Amino acid sequence: MDHLIRATAADDQVRAFAADSAQIVEFARAAHNTSPVMTAALGRLLTGGVMMGCMMKGDKDLLTLRVTGDGPAGSLTVTADSQGHVKGCAQNPQVLLHANAKGKLDVGGAIGKGTLQVIRDLGLKEPYVGSCALQTGEIAEDLTYYFTTSEQVPSAVGLGVLMNQDNTVRQAGGFILQLMPGTSEEVIGKLEERLSQAPPVTSMLDSGLDPEGILEWLLKDLGLKINGRTDISYRCDCSRERFERALVSLGEKELTELSAGGENVDIDCRFCGKHYSFSPADIQALLASGRRARR
Repeated sequence: MDHLIRATAADDQVRAFAADSAQIVEFARAAHNTSPVMTAALGRLLTGGVMMGCMMKGDKDLLTLRVTGDGPAGSLTVTADSQGHVKGCAQNPQVLLHANAKGKLDVGGAIGKGTLQVIRDLGLKEPYVGSCALQTGEIAEDLTYYFTTSEQVPSAVGLGVLMNQDNTVRQAGGFILQLMPGTSEEVIGKLEERLSQAPPVTSMLDSGLDPEGILEWLLKDLGLKINGRTDISYRCDCSRERFERALVSLGEKELTELSAGGENVDIDCRFCGKHYSFSPADIQALLASGRRARR
């Protein structure tokens, strides 16, 4: 089971999160039939999103990450809650690109230049919306920049997706390290040195390290304290009833035209690919229920 670890270190001067998300990313790959580079792009954003979602406190809090670039990928959207559930989609899931200069999947080339938007719905009148310019399009560096500039929380983010030869997901995961106010220069120095020596996240996972092991490696000699574990999973909350409400919101005129067309209205959920079909009789029933509700 994919899971996430929450921890602190250096007498609470550092807070840390690490996740193993291979099953989440593989589910997304299969649901969206993503190309390898798009599996990596969406997988990194899903992993970052599920960790950021678990930073929220309220049971009904929701986080949305939206990356919009001028590359062939178009936009990526991920939504996570505070309970460890996440879902996501890509505008163009089947982008094909050559490897980058380092021989790696060219996520930055797929995304290009653009913006990262972070939306937190905490149940208030208006959601909190923050944004920043993409720095590399590689996702981890962009989230690092967002935390530091938009939320004034110095952070280090590592994310990775490793593919098998058959293009299924072999490893996926990540970490987020954040400095709390008043962190000493000694702790900062030790952390920077450790991060400079760190292998890629997927290399650590592929060598057998779990999220706890990743944090132990990164925060060696800083008094790591594990505060909790959360099982994480890909979960879409779509339903036939939700799409019925969406159809009703189109208005009586458009529903009447759809019904008169004599063909089924077919809708695929953009987050999980589940198919919903509404016959002309179904549309007529929605029209009738809408009229009754207005009486």
